[in-house]
Amino acid sequence: MLEQVFTAQRDHAQLVMVGDSAQAIYGWRGATDVMTGFDAEQLTLTRSFRFGPEIADEANRWLALADAPIRLTGTTSVPAEVSSVDHPDAVLCRTNIGAMTEVMRLLGEGHRVALTRGGQQLAQLASAARDLKEGRRTHHPELVLFASWGDLQDYAAYDPAGCDLQPFVDLVDTHGPDAILAAVSELTEEAHADVTVSTAHKAKGREWPTVRIANDFPQPQDTTPGTNTAAQAPDVSDTDARLAYVAVTRARHRLDLGGLAWNATAQENESG
Repeated sequence: MLEQVFTAQRDHAQLVMVGDSAQAIYGWRGATDVMTGFDAEQLTLTRSFRFGPEIADEANRWLALADAPIRLTGTTSVPAEVSSVDHPDAVLCRTNIGAMTEVMRLLGEGHRVALTRGGQQLAQLASAARDLKEGRRTHHPELVLFASWGDLQDYAAYDPAGCDLQPFVDLVDTHGPDAILAAVSELTEEAHADVTVSTAHKAKGREWPTVRIANDFPQPQDTTPGTNTAAQAPDVSDTDARLAYVAVTRARHRLDLGGLAWNATAQENESG
C-alpha cells in the first residue's frame, strides 16, 4: 500500500507529510489516517486564509465534536459570514440521493445546474430504480438488497435505518426514473452553471464564495433546546463530525448552515 512505499524511504530521504487528520472522511472505503501516528516533528498551521472568523468558529464546533486536537482562526481581513443564502454558488449534500434531490429541485426552479464529477452516479441510481419498478433486481450497491420497488418503499417508510432512502423514494414516486434521467442530461458544465451541487466528500479540497448545506445531514435525537449539558455533547460520530467540518469549510465568504444549523443552535443554547 502507499503508506508502506512512503515510509520505506525514511532511511535515505527526508519525509514530509502535509494534511489535516480532521478531514479523514473516507474510512468507509478502507482509507486510514496515517498522519496522527507519523513519527516526525509536527508543525501546525491553524489560521485559515480562505475565510474569516465566523466560518472558523463554525468549523471549530465540528472539530470539538470530532475530538480533534486543533482549533482554527480565520483571517479578519477576509469578509465572511454565517447566514442564509438564497442563491449559493454551491449546495453540499451528505449523500448521492441528497444530491439528486437538490438537482431536481434546482432544475425545476429554472437554474443552470452543475454536478461535481458529472451525473453518471445519479443516472445509475435512476436506472436501478427503473429496474426495481419494472420487476427486475438491480446490482446497484445502494439498492442491491431489494427485490422490488415495493420492498424499497416499505424499508424507507418503516425501518429507521431506511430514512436516508425516503427522499429518493419520494423523488422517484413523484417524477419517475425517466424524468430523473432526463434531468441528468440537462446538467451544465460548472463554468457555465448558476449553482454547483456536490456531495461533501466530492467537495473536499474545493471552495466556493457562497455555500449552502443541504438538508440531508441527519440531526441527532438529543439536540432539542435544554436537553444537553456542558458535559453532554450532542451524540455525533467522529465520522459525521469530520464530514460536517469539511462541508462548512468549503465556503469563503458566506455559509448557509442549512441541515447543520442544529449544532450552532444547540451550543448557543448551552452557552446561554
